[in-house]
Amino acid sequence: MTEFKDLGLNKRVIQAVEKENYSTPTPIQQKLIPHMLDGKDIVGTAQTGTGKTAAFVLPLLHRLEEGRRRAKPRNCTNLIVVPTRELATQIFQNIATYGRFIPHSKTVVMGGAKAGAQIKALARGLDIVIATPGRLEDHLSTNSISLKETQTVILDEADQMMDLGFFPAIRRIMDFLPDAHQTLLLSATMPKQVRGLANEFLNNPIDVSIGQQSKPIEKINQKILLVDRPKKKQLLVEILTNVFKAIVFTRTKHGADKIVRYLREKGIDSTAIHGNKSQGQRQRSLDMFKKDRINILVATDIAARGIDIDEVSHVVNFDMPNIPESYVHRIGRTARAGNDGIAISLCDNSEVDYLKDIEKLINQKLPREKVLDDGSRKEVFYDPMDDRDPSLKIKKKNSRSKHRNKSLRGKGSKKFKPKLDKETDKNSIKSGKKKVKKKKNKKFYAKLEKVNSTNLSDEFVKDNSKKKSNNFKSSKQKKKTRSEKSYKNQPKANDRPRRKIK
Repeated sequence: MTEFKDLGLNKRVIQAVEKENYSTPTPIQQKLIPHMLDGKDIVGTAQTGTGKTAAFVLPLLHRLEEGRRRAKPRNCTNLIVVPTRELATQIFQNIATYGRFIPHSKTVVMGGAKAGAQIKALARGLDIVIATPGRLEDHLSTNSISLKETQTVILDEADQMMDLGFFPAIRRIMDFLPDAHQTLLLSATMPKQVRGLANEFLNNPIDVSIGQQSKPIEKINQKILLVDRPKKKQLLVEILTNVFKAIVFTRTKHGADKIVRYLREKGIDSTAIHGNKSQGQRQRSLDMFKKDRINILVATDIAARGIDIDEVSHVVNFDMPNIPESYVHRIGRTARAGNDGIAISLCDNSEVDYLKDIEKLINQKLPREKVLDDGSRKEVFYDPMDDRDPSLKIKKKNSRSKHRNKSLRGKGSKKFKPKLDKETDKNSIKSGKKKVKKKKNKKFYAKLEKVNSTNLSDEFVKDNSKKKSNNFKSSKQKKKTRSEKSYKNQPKANDRPRRKIK
């Protein structure tokens, strides 16, 4: 079994790791750290909770200790780009933990915080900058920071940056970097768009993949509870009564606040974290959750990748995520650092399609329990699509047939047949039935004869010739007639009103 000593890391880095009671590296750390120390570009894929952050933080600290080269003013030696503020804060804390015995300078550049303090920190020159794409672009536009001296760039959680629409900003940031630099692209899932970005900016990258992509780690006990929407809150209270530490995920910010109010009414203290909260409020909520002052944290997907707490025992999906990859990141908040965890998802009738997409992504059929009216649970082994009301599909068919019947009114819907079937009707008549001659309409032909006789009269011919002559006038003649008419209509000079002389 390999240890951190065998990976070629500096003694001070190993000392800090052992201080945190870690002796053996995880599979992603065993493979990624040697390649990173060699200076190669890397595409790393591993499941959540497997130690990706330490896999790139430890080599960065090793280089700082070995090189001992101070950064120039308004420059940074190493840049880490992340999608959310919570993840930026988490990485900042990890660097402080593992770099306690190594002198280094670092800062977090993110939105929601005062730009003045960030500009002052960047002016000194820093060894490590952890940044979100938007605020980093702001500082680059004002020349508060330069990336000309940057040696290593790490794009963490690249798939979420793609989901949040940060790829154009990342492309603009990459243009500021020098040609000779090392790039790492890390994520728990690797969609085609992320792979395309890797091919665009990385130079002969080494693929480091641990475990099956888009699949949760095996230590998470997953369960689906099929329940009606109105009963979800009551069921959530039952789940959280005997839980030590849990994170409840919702799809909306408003929904997170609603759940916090409901839990407080039932005597369960909790706090919410989402995009509408300020950075200070979000950080205070996280600190309270880490220090066990509050054991229930209600969050949106913004926190699905920024919370790294070993003691989280339960993850509850109050709303099923509409993006399948979000499910993997949500339940990855539990079973971290080798611990076991439980993930419970509450699925109502309208969220069955999301469940099927998740099972397709992780290539796994999740165990299900049906919540009955009396609150008891029954294990089920069927597709929840069978529980859907079949009348929904039938109604659609009936509504279409009604419109069709309306279009056939007055045409004799029973006798009416489309024109394409004329040939088949002729064949059937030839085979068995005699042809029936249609009777001519005598009134119609009598009226036709009268019209023909009147057309031959001289008066009709004269009138018709006049009309033709008028219709075939030249454009010049038409203009003259128009001008004459307009001139005739004008009032005479005597009739015109006189202007008052001022």
